[in-house]
Amino acid sequence: MRARTLVMVLIFGFAAFGQRHKMEQADATKPEGKLLQQLIQENDQARKTALMEQFVEQFPKAEGTPWVLEQLQEIYVAAKDPDKVVSAGDKLLALDPDDAEAALQCLKAVEAKKDADAIKKYSAAASAAARKMAAAPQPKEADEVEAWKKDVDYARQVDTYSEYALYRAAVESRDPKAAIALGEMLEQRNPTGEYTVKVREPMFAAYRQAGANDQALALAERAAAAGEADEDMLLAVTDHYLQTKNEPEKAHAYSVKIVELMTAKAKPEGVSDADWTTRKNLVVGLAHYMNGKLYWNENRFPQADQALRSALPLVESNAALKPEVLYLLAYANYKLEKAQDAANYYRACAALKSPYQAMATKNLQAVKAQYTGIK
Repeated sequence: MRARTLVMVLIFGFAAFGQRHKMEQADATKPEGKLLQQLIQENDQARKTALMEQFVEQFPKAEGTPWVLEQLQEIYVAAKDPDKVVSAGDKLLALDPDDAEAALQCLKAVEAKKDADAIKKYSAAASAAARKMAAAPQPKEADEVEAWKKDVDYARQVDTYSEYALYRAAVESRDPKAAIALGEMLEQRNPTGEYTVKVREPMFAAYRQAGANDQALALAERAAAAGEADEDMLLAVTDHYLQTKNEPEKAHAYSVKIVELMTAKAKPEGVSDADWTTRKNLVVGLAHYMNGKLYWNENRFPQADQALRSALPLVESNAALKPEVLYLLAYANYKLEKAQDAANYYRACAALKSPYQAMATKNLQAVKAQYTGIK
């Protein structure tokens, strides 16, 4: 078991650790051994690096090549040269696919370049190597157990970072298709992971931007069932149930959940008080409206009246929604034999230009004809 030492610096700040690839004593009677001996003895760093690069080019599969490539990749990381980091890492992984550190350094290098396809590639490589390392059985020799524990701990952190890299790339991507691919890869790798949960919101938005509404709805339903959906996902699921008239009790429950969520939700950083108030009113108003309309469709008029009354002040500035809420309220109150309230809502609806205006005007006259004393 090769011991690895990992120090976390802030969040995912990996420090360099000890040698992973051993190099036996160079055999100076062979060309590769002679060159190895020369580069080991070289004190000038620039010259030493050049000799390492020469060795890799001349002896790509020699016994000492993994050791040389490990040193080279570390040099390129320190020099902040992502292309060379990846080049050395690719060669090293071709010789040792289980080198989690080599894959990790490649991943961090392509992250800096914001290359989504490369991030997927090296995230997969780092995760596969890390999981294999973490699955290694505990050694029987007592003096090897501590090194094994460090290896397992390191491997788990690399695997977590491989997921974080997918999440961050998805969030930062301006291409919805790329964001979707990154998020789907993350979900397939760890369906219940911390970053899988976090990536659902940007993935939901990416699906909608890409016009993939079925996938957006499916994601929202999974998140809602797990109790991990945000208000936009819950609104989408609730509206779907409302439109399809499917599973109405879920729609009612999710409407209530939206109100609870928005009531408890803190104002996001960077959003003004006025903008946050507008946002909350819109979302809560929509939730009450959908809940009330569903009750209205079910002829459950007392519940419809309560929900729609809650919605009305919150949709005041919504020219498309306010007339419908007024009309539904008027009809519900008529059914509840609250004639004056029904007339008031019909009158308010009739005063607004909308598809409900003519019917509200007609129904107002009918209420006045049926009940005496209506103002």
